[in-house]
Amino acid sequence: MGHKIERTTEDIKRELTAIFRELKDPRVRDAFISIIRVDLTNDLSYCTVYVSAMEGLDRCKLACKGLDSASGFIRRELGARLKLRHVPSLIFTASDSIEYSANISRILNNLHISKDDENDG
Repeated sequence: MGHKIERTTEDIKRELTAIFRELKDPRVRDAFISIIRVDLTNDLSYCTVYVSAMEGLDRCKLACKGLDSASGFIRRELGARLKLRHVPSLIFTASDSIEYSANISRILNNLHISKDDENDG
């Protein structure tokens, strides 16, 4: 991947994070969502945004519906902030990686507790 695309991808991720905070749609505003990854096509025509919600995959899918309905506004904001000549079409995809990470942390913490119990006995 070219340096320009990598830089543009990082810029898009940073600006989208800021734009998400400004959205008034309750499906987006009331969810604790995070951008996991941004994939940009080489011709900059499509941008897939992988989003995860702390509340789980179902909540994230609902937030993605809110993002889809606000995509015109989001693209306009993105174009204005990044001074892009062509703003890519945004595709929002729900991911369960935050939930997955939290679950792994819980499992690891439980392992530590079990080990501590054995050491005490």
